Amino acid sequence: MKNIALVIGATGITGSNLAQELVSQKWKTYGLARNPENLPEGVDPIKADLLAIETLDHAIRAIYPTHVFINTWVRRDTEAENVRDNGTMVRNVLKALSKQKSVRHVALVTGLKHYLGPFEAYAKEGALPETPLREEQGRLDIANFYYAQEDEVYEAAKRDGFSWSVHRPHTVIGKAVGNLMNLGTTLAVYATICKVTGRKFIWPGSEAQWNGLSDVTDATILAKHLIWASTTPNATNTAYNIVNGDVFRWNWLWPRIAEWFGVEYEGYSEKIRPLEREMQNDHALWNKISKDHDLVSEDLDAVASPWHTDLDLARPIEVMTDMKNSRKNGFSAFQSTEDSFLNLFKLLQSEKIIPKI
Repeated sequence: MKNIALVIGATGITGSNLAQELVSQKWKTYGLARNPENLPEGVDPIKADLLAIETLDHAIRAIYPTHVFINTWVRRDTEAENVRDNGTMVRNVLKALSKQKSVRHVALVTGLKHYLGPFEAYAKEGALPETPLREEQGRLDIANFYYAQEDEVYEAAKRDGFSWSVHRPHTVIGKAVGNLMNLGTTLAVYATICKVTGRKFIWPGSEAQWNGLSDVTDATILAKHLIWASTTPNATNTAYNIVNGDVFRWNWLWPRIAEWFGVEYEGYSEKIRPLEREMQNDHALWNKISKDHDLVSEDLDAVASPWHTDLDLARPIEVMTDMKNSRKNGFSAFQSTEDSFLNLFKLLQSEKIIPKI
């Protein structure tokens, strides 16, 4: 039977890279988003709002996907609201697809907040787990929208008889304009501003993150992981951590990023210096840089998400993951983290998201 993919959240970092990989592997691929513009070539767009069940039913009634990849979420003011709306989105799409009786596998992308807790909690001292983070670590006794999303997948799998996989990347490095969680592009934009103004490229995070071990997840390796788990019989019905496969220290990588952009850097010095505060007055400057270099977006908020970068880099402990489940089940792909960042920067320049200066 031909594989037919429905990629939920096809315009984000995870979804767009996954859709591109699926097309390259000759899958029939649909990309669903609220505004499905600029999808990879070969992806059929579906415009739908997962919180509007009536319009969602109409949008997907004529497709019969064999594999569903859920790569989307909405951010609300409280975690209770996050739980409500993110759980509802997963429930709605799987309920709508239940009528087709075509789905064989559902893959859900969550993240390390499964272990660390939601935005309100995961950067606070005293409530963080031991690292490396392992897949068998249980849920925290705290509201978390990732748990709500998982529960909706599990319930639908029992109802409709499909297999499932859960994928927990660390920080995802890849291209996507307007994405809420975009550390790689945010650092590229910040370094560009430093280059233009002569400011130092200042480390915004904690001492523990600066000196400790860390890892990240390249969007391309996550795409391969999603397809692997959804098509490998012994890999289904399992939760996975997924990262590049190497570890690094930011006190090693930060100078390399600074060197690539040709800027001076400054490491950790006595306290956290949030990037959101550092970039808060740069909107007019980015507008000018964008106009001067004919860039894709003049809106700083569309290309950078310093608030989320601060959450990642301000953690009071080092954070890295164990990939035991993937390795035992045969996934052996590897990606150099330094290459992930430098390849992203080259791509951002070639597509005029940041300038060549």
